[in-house]
Amino acid sequence: MSLPDAAKVSGWRSAAIVEAAPLTPRVKRIVLGLDPPLRFRAGQHVDLRLTAPDGYQARRSYSIASAPETPDRLELAIEKLEDGEVSPFFHEVAEVGDAIDLRGPIGGHFVWSVEDGGPLLLIGAGSGVAPLMSMVRHRAARRDRTPTALLLGARTAADAPYREELLALAAADASLGIIFLLSRQTPQGPFDRAGRVDAQSVRAATEGWPGPARHVFVCGSNPFVNAAAEAALAGGAASASIRTERYGG
Repeated sequence: MSLPDAAKVSGWRSAAIVEAAPLTPRVKRIVLGLDPPLRFRAGQHVDLRLTAPDGYQARRSYSIASAPETPDRLELAIEKLEDGEVSPFFHEVAEVGDAIDLRGPIGGHFVWSVEDGGPLLLIGAGSGVAPLMSMVRHRAARRDRTPTALLLGARTAADAPYREELLALAAADASLGIIFLLSRQTPQGPFDRAGRVDAQSVRAATEGWPGPARHVFVCGSNPFVNAAAEAALAGGAASASIRTERYGG
C-alpha cells in the first residue's frame, strides 16, 4: 500500500472518529480513521477544525500520539480546557462516527525516529505526553533498543495518561526507563517518585547511560517546559540537545 506524501495531504480533509475514551479525568483519547493513510514522523501534529452551524470556525493544533507505523489510525490525546472552544466539544459532544476536518502533518523541529539514535530523554506532563508517546510507540514498533527515559509529571497516578501502557512497555524492555513524578500523591509503585521534574529525577532516569542524552524532548505547558528544560540542563543535558513544544499560551 502506497502512502501519500505530506505535501499531498497538507490541505484540509475529513476523518471519522473511530474510538473515543477517557485516558484520565481531564484527557480524552480520540482516534481518527484515515483513508487514505497519512505518513508522518513521531512528534508531529495536526490541525483540527470545527465549524458551527452559523459558519464560525475554530481551529486547534494537537500532537499525534500514535506511531507512524499505524498511518491509517491517528490518535490524539485532548486535554479539556474549561474556557476552550475545541476541547470541550471532544469531551462533551463528539461521538464515534462524527466527521472531523484535519490537516497535516505539521512540524519538522520536534521530531525523532530510530535512525536519529540516542540516548533519548523525554519529559512531559498532561497531554504533553502525546508526541512523546508517538516516539515511544515508534521505538517499540521498530523493536529499537536506543537507551530511552520518559519522565511524566502528573498530580496523581490516575492523572498520568497512558500509565498502564507505559508500565507494560517498560516491563518488556530494559532499555526503556519510565518515571512518573506525582506532585500530589505518594508513590504508588516502583516507577513512581514524589515531587516534580528536577535535576535529581533526570539523573535517576539516565543513570547507567554511556553518556548524556543526545536528544531531549520536553512538552507541556509554558511553566512546565521552562522548569523541565532547566532540570534537564542541571541533570547533565547539553542545551543544544533540548527541543521544546508548548501549549496553553
